[in-house]
Amino acid sequence: MKKTKNNIADTFKSIQSTICERLESIDGKALFASDNWLREEGGGGRTNILTNGNIIEKGGVAFSKVHGKVTELMKKQMLLEGDDFFATGISIVIHPKSPHIPIIHMNVRYFESDNTFWFGGGIDLTPHIITPLWAKEFHNSLKTICDKYNLDFYHKFKNQADDYFYIPHRNETRGVGGIFFDHENFDKELLFEFCCELALSFPEIYEKQVDFGKGLPITEDEKTWQLLRRGRYVEFNLVHDKGTKFGLFSGGRTESILMSLPPDAKWIYDFDYKSLNFANDTLSYLKKGVNF
Repeated sequence: MKKTKNNIADTFKSIQSTICERLESIDGKALFASDNWLREEGGGGRTNILTNGNIIEKGGVAFSKVHGKVTELMKKQMLLEGDDFFATGISIVIHPKSPHIPIIHMNVRYFESDNTFWFGGGIDLTPHIITPLWAKEFHNSLKTICDKYNLDFYHKFKNQADDYFYIPHRNETRGVGGIFFDHENFDKELLFEFCCELALSFPEIYEKQVDFGKGLPITEDEKTWQLLRRGRYVEFNLVHDKGTKFGLFSGGRTESILMSLPPDAKWIYDFDYKSLNFANDTLSYLKKGVNF
């Protein structure tokens, strides 16, 4: 059956529910609260938020389906063409309690404008303290999914993730990367199936990272470092992230757009991390082109 924009949106909304159920099981304590919202210019969404769990300090799984006119601001800031647009997608960010469990982000999205369509999305991992073997497991999982659809996907999308999830004013990557793709429109059916599998695989991929890190002892230095790394995450999302910009420039719901931000973060002026081996090791991996 040919996929229409509404078919795609309905499927994404169903996947949001599936992901939330799995994350609740992984956390083992907290449940998601749902916030349904409408966009005055057209469309709306459902933002599900989980807080103060066993594992997850704050997690958001957002679905949106919006439409409307392409404004002059959107054309200028987002380089969009056409007069009308339709966009739907799922966006996830999980901030764990433990510095030994990484922040993770995933999103898949579909966009139409007049006679044009494209898919975008990706998944990336931001460990506060990098363990190469754990990062390798993450990348292997992504490569397995990519290779089912196109043997060029993983290397192409990994390189794009290295370029995208980069903080130029810090001269470092946000984390250990992952995959990132945008404006892909060569095969609607294949790209849609790829996005669905990536999204449905998210809980299993993250559960492996949770299992690696949960239960490990936490020092005061490690907790301070976690809050500083969260600060870097905030810097990227507010200054460079295209999804954040699209949401704000298209008149999206600010609370849902900024659900990706952590509950707490720190900025310590000229922080002296040199005596912290785990911090030095982590910073050594925050470079483009690292293969785990």
